Amino acid sequence: MSRVFLRPPDRADRDEFVSLMRASRSFHRPWATAPTDDDRFSAYLVDARRPDFEAMLVCRLEDLSIIGFFNLSQIARGSLQSAYLGYAVGKPFARHGYMGEGIRLVLRHAFLGLRLHRVEANIQPGNKASIALARGAGFRREGFSPRYLKIGGRWRDHERWAILAEEWRTGPEGRDGVVQRD
Repeated sequence: MSRVFLRPPDRADRDEFVSLMRASRSFHRPWATAPTDDDRFSAYLVDARRPDFEAMLVCRLEDLSIIGFFNLSQIARGSLQSAYLGYAVGKPFARHGYMGEGIRLVLRHAFLGLRLHRVEANIQPGNKASIALARGAGFRREGFSPRYLKIGGRWRDHERWAILAEEWRTGPEGRDGVVQRD
């Protein structure tokens, strides 16, 4: 049974979310940047309303605490049916398995709810925890992109990891009690 659930962010989450991300700034560096002030959190809420963006807070069931987030961005429809996955956990909640449970819920939403064909995560090669999270969820490494994304003011290399709906359906996460449709 999962210890976490996903929900969209709301204005009422500002203080808790910003405080968690501020306290986790050095933990995230140089892998990710997250909203750490009111203006950036407001911009995040604006992004969350776009049709090509799904913002999901990962919350702990036992006390409803926000522990991190997942985003599906640049959701493409038509012949692509794909999205990019981004995520970060708050430092106090890292290494407890919460994000592993959360990514399973995100993929279920992506493949069953949004009916996407592909989800891609671009991860810096040195970010071992993030690579382990993607690999553990069934993503496979597709390639390497030099100086792919600017994070913290620097262009950084990334590995490209992806999972297809068919791979998810035939893997253990796609079969855990969910009726699959073709």
